[in-house]
Amino acid sequence: MLIETERLILRAWRPEDREPYADIMVEPEVGKWLGGPFSREQAFERVARFTESLTETGLGRLALERKSDGRLIGHCGLANAPDTKPVPAGLEIGWALAPDAWGAGYAVEAARAVMADGFARYDIAEILAFTGATNWRSQAVMQRLGMVRMADRDFDHPALAPDHPLRRHIVYVALRNP
Repeated sequence: MLIETERLILRAWRPEDREPYADIMVEPEVGKWLGGPFSREQAFERVARFTESLTETGLGRLALERKSDGRLIGHCGLANAPDTKPVPAGLEIGWALAPDAWGAGYAVEAARAVMADGFARYDIAEILAFTGATNWRSQAVMQRLGMVRMADRDFDHPALAPDHPLRRHIVYVALRNP
């Protein structure tokens, strides 16, 4: 699978992506928003899971490469939301970028292309996005994408401890035909 934008290439994972991806995921500022921190081994396991999912289902997080220098700067893609109540069911978009790539509009650019591809390939009415209630950066991306806040679908993430600062998750939705 390949999705190309003006500045980005979203593609399948390559063996040489493991180390640069681990460099991103061990960054405290990245792991902080994903329930981390992550170890290098956990990052390698994520690449393996992403690769397997993309191969088996066509869904999963894609490697996010910047065209200008060919650098891996993160991931973005669609996946089935975990089938765990109270997490809302459906296709969920997710992203994570290296901190030095934040603020350049890459997340919005990648997510917009991934959502367009998802709506084109699948007969779905909506694409979900959710994040910790305190993750203002991801919420700003969701808003820039034109996603609509669905407060009635907010939930406490079952994988996070009751006192975890990210336990409360808020939900945004992109509709096929808003």
